Amino acid sequence: MDGGFPRLISRRNVLARASMGFGLTAFAGLAATPRHAHTAPRARNVIFCYMSGGVSHIDSFDPKPRLDAEAGKPMPFAIERTMFNQNGNIMPSPWKFTQYGQSGIPVSSLFPHMGSIADEICVIRSMTVKFMEHAQANFYFHAGQPFTGYPSLGAWTTYGLGSLSSNLPGFVVLGSGEIPLGGINVYGNGFLPAVYQGSFIYPERPEPLQDVTPKEPDPVQRKRLAWIGEQDREFLARAGNDSNVDAAIRNYETAYRMQAAIPELVDISRESEATKKLYGLDSSEPGKAAYAKQCLMARRLVERGVRFVELTMVGPKGSGAGNVWDQHGKLREGHSGNAFVVDQPIAALVKDLKARGLLDTTLVIWSGEFGRAPFVQGTDGRDHNPYGFSLWMAGGGVKPGMIFGATDEYGYRAVENVLTIHDFHATILHLLGLDHERLTFRFGGRDFRLTDVHGQVIRPILS
Repeated sequence: MDGGFPRLISRRNVLARASMGFGLTAFAGLAATPRHAHTAPRARNVIFCYMSGGVSHIDSFDPKPRLDAEAGKPMPFAIERTMFNQNGNIMPSPWKFTQYGQSGIPVSSLFPHMGSIADEICVIRSMTVKFMEHAQANFYFHAGQPFTGYPSLGAWTTYGLGSLSSNLPGFVVLGSGEIPLGGINVYGNGFLPAVYQGSFIYPERPEPLQDVTPKEPDPVQRKRLAWIGEQDREFLARAGNDSNVDAAIRNYETAYRMQAAIPELVDISRESEATKKLYGLDSSEPGKAAYAKQCLMARRLVERGVRFVELTMVGPKGSGAGNVWDQHGKLREGHSGNAFVVDQPIAALVKDLKARGLLDTTLVIWSGEFGRAPFVQGTDGRDHNPYGFSLWMAGGGVKPGMIFGATDEYGYRAVENVLTIHDFHATILHLLGLDHERLTFRFGGRDFRLTDVHGQVIRPILS
């Protein structure tokens, strides 16, 4: 009041005086208090072990004796065109299968460590996708659409639920491995606000997150952030509250908080030697050691409240490309090397989560973007097969030690309890307490959702 009359004050003054100034106002937004789920959640976090390139289901979790019996013969029925149309005769699996645990789930000799967790996993053998090209299939598997510009599953999860951590992003991609074909937009926010995109952390680098190391004393940095924030907030008002500008402002505070959180996260010196050995961090194979560290980081991230963690695939000896599992030739060599990299670390992750009481609330997913064909390509490879393939899930409200769905006797098509990617996404959201039909975002004049206008929750696999 001035002389008994109200005095007009600017937006700038309000932000400067209210709630201890802009810094706290911005932080209140970025802390992203957990939002209410639609229903009681079974899972609080997701860890996605994505096997980029397409693992062969008939060489891993879906044994087909018919292939052995008819090895070298032509396929007895018409087949669809393949990626390269270099289709030969029936090719049996080079690996033997063993039934594991009380559940008796058969797992090939590629994955002996995963066999040891058979009673914890639910194997789905009837997944299908609509696309056989890597980039399209990667986008489809992550975002329910075959091209860029749509939010990924991780982005939808954090949009729907917020973050459980005030110091770390809600959606983290561990970047030690290769980016799937399609590029980083596979983890993108699409039309959702940019704050929901995947944040890359590189646990093996001296600076795990770019520019996370402070370049000036803390008081100086705080003053600088406050001043930048004030300028940005004024720009945001002039820009009409653009969501991308708002996300950029929030990211300043996120980065500040992460300067303390990230070094503590990647410091595994306090992890026991037994734990490190369990994951395979002592491996002389660089690729395996790198993937083992990703798996250990995934556990540490969910312990600290990160909602969604995705691992990137590391090839043998740390080499490879974004489609590491893509063996159009040298199937035995390629799959053996890749399996050696991931088998022990992933099994250790499931065991470690269970030992710490985290598996019940953490959903672990293992899958590639499609499967492989039961007939040979060239002399010793397999082409892509989107018509029926396997994945597994563990923890987070999924029935353990079970198999759901089936492919035909040759492992070519899903024939029992056939599932789509929309069913898969609907189920993951359901386990997190989100109704896939209610989780929407208005863009371009219509409401969008992860599952488009499709999808049913796979209720028989729920515990």
